Amino acid sequence: MIRTIRDATEDDLSAIARLYGHETLTGTATFELEPPTQEEMASRFGAVQRHGLPWLVAELDGAFAGYAYASPFRPPPAYRYGVEGSIYVEPSARGHGVGRALLEALIDRVRAMGLRHVIGAISDSASSAASIALHRTLGFREAGVYRQVGWKFERWLDVTLMQLDLAPDGAPPAMPGLDLTGGLA
Repeated sequence: MIRTIRDATEDDLSAIARLYGHETLTGTATFELEPPTQEEMASRFGAVQRHGLPWLVAELDGAFAGYAYASPFRPPPAYRYGVEGSIYVEPSARGHGVGRALLEALIDRVRAMGLRHVIGAISDSASSAASIALHRTLGFREAGVYRQVGWKFERWLDVTLMQLDLAPDGAPPAMPGLDLTGGLA
């Protein structure tokens, strides 16, 4: 299989919206209960772009296999050196290294931007052992667990927080960080 990681374009939005909609209705990687429209996904895509953050697409043998993006971790300016990474992989592409390739590429991109932290908020901790293990293999460490904070599919769900320190020496930032004035849609 040929795996490609590339920048997402507006042409990818229908596949992105379809995958996210599927996860919304059948999975626990998101706590949304209703799938957003393609127009809403386009708004979210635009917000990530306005911040200059990466939104990536994975392909397997030329077919859409998943996506990942970085978004500002929190709105107050003191958080401007951290991002939250989000990854979604097509069910048929799982187990083929797509999630790892997306996460590695996302880390490389935000590191090159001079950012300091990547946060992973992994929903449904009990069923997400593979995602937690992947994050650990790439240097993330557990930063905490929000217990029973989401109610979906008639059960309570935890969220495991994982953090990757891109500048673990604690040196002052060399770049200005994200412009958080645009906000996410």
